[in-house]
This record gives sequence, C-alpha cells and structure tokens, in this order.
Amino acid sequence: QVQLVESGGGLVQAGGSLRLSCAASGRAFGVYVMGWFRQAPGKEREFVASISWAGRTVYADSVKGRFTISSEDAKNTMYLQMNNLKPEDTAVYFCAQKGGSGTSLRSDEYNYWGQGTQVTVSS
Repeated sequence: QVQLVESGGGLVQAGGSLRLSCAASGRAFGVYVMGWFRQAPGKEREFVASISWAGRTVYADSVKGRFTISSEDAKNTMYLQMNNLKPEDTAVYFCAQKGGSGTSLRSDEYNYWGQGTQVTVSS
C-alpha cells in the first residue's frame, strides 16, 4: 500500500516562494508517474505538474516558468518549488501517484493521494 504525505504549505505574500514535499512510502508500480494537483474553494481539482519515473516533466500553463517539479528517488520524495506566487495559486495542494509511464492531467487516473497541504498567497 502506498502512502503519500505532503508538507511545506503555508502563508506567503504575493511574489514569494514555497517548496512543497511529498514523501512516499511503499511503491505499487514499477513504472509510475507522480503528480501535483490543487483545489481552491468552490473549484474542481486541477492539474499542476507531473514527473515520470524517467524524469519527464509536464506543467500546467498557469504555472510554467514559476513552478518546478523534481524528485529524489533515494529519499522517495517529490518536490514542488513554487516561485513568484500569486493570490490565484491559493489552494490545497495534493500529491498523487499513478501507474504506467504516460502522464495524465486527469485526477481520476491517479490511484493514490496524499491528504493535502494548504497554500495561501496574500496580495
């Protein structure tokens, strides 16, 4: 059973930075994709970024050039470095894992989820 635990959220002013971490225990898939999603109040969960087991990254247009996804296999940890944060980035951020090598922007294709960490950006 895979468990994912996010950390690193908090309150930051617009233009500031945060780094989220996702620690994974167990691994259900030999080939997998890890992703970050976010959900703001009253809105649907949306894709932010993903990274495959081979290191291929994909970003949502809204975060390109500001966010960087990375992973450290030795620590079974994935990161999301968020720079130049904007108030519209305010949301609960979730990490997730799916099997296979193909990335997906659809949350329903991810099998395992963390509990989420709150990111609040003040203007």
